[in-house]
Amino acid sequence: MHSLENKIALVTGSAGALGEAIVRNLVKLGMRVVMADIQESRLHELAVEFGARVYPLKLDVSDDQAVIKACDEIRELWGDVDVLVNNAGILSNNKAVETSTQEWRRVMSINLDGAFYMSRECLPGMKAKGWGRIINICSLAAKTGGLTAGTAYTTSKGGMTSLTFSLARESAEFGVTANGISPAYIRTPMVTEQLNEQQRQDLLATIPVKRFCEPSEVAHVVEFLASPHSGFITGEVIDINGGLHLD
Repeated sequence: MHSLENKIALVTGSAGALGEAIVRNLVKLGMRVVMADIQESRLHELAVEFGARVYPLKLDVSDDQAVIKACDEIRELWGDVDVLVNNAGILSNNKAVETSTQEWRRVMSINLDGAFYMSRECLPGMKAKGWGRIINICSLAAKTGGLTAGTAYTTSKGGMTSLTFSLARESAEFGVTANGISPAYIRTPMVTEQLNEQQRQDLLATIPVKRFCEPSEVAHVVEFLASPHSGFITGEVIDINGGLHLD
């Protein structure tokens, strides 16, 4: 079985609370981690903390040419990526009638197009090595129609779930797995700042465990899906929702 020691991970959205938690866990496992995000200053702060095991990379995942250039840079620096975590995403709470065409395209381009561009670039190297992991951060919104999330966000995450299935079907015979994680209401600025206090209290009342998900809890599932122990799991989307939705 493959150890994760010195394997190369690429985590998009690394500057956010969830991305940081994921990076922190993967570095502890002895991996080398490319931290990709558009927030360059925060990446460099994290790089100072984590040291030589990380590489900060300013990247707009919605730009296909920028993704190609970035992945070429990574291959030149460290080699082909072993574990890709498509975590970059933005939230929109506007429902269909209030969603502008511009907002629709922006949410889709970051949340869905970005995950596709990253996967398209990393998959050939994984297939060639006969081992790889693609882990997509999906959302409960895809199953519920978006309890508080808007139409663009919900649809983008539904697309990401389907992308996970497609990648899994395509890559299984090459020793590459593709799985998703479907969290609900992680305690990040996306929840704490974009929902008002009444919305937060109303939400907590509906979540059976009566609290929000911690970023570290999602990071531990990423760790499991990246590990050799998950090699027989592919095309799966794991729910982390505190009992909010059961199926």
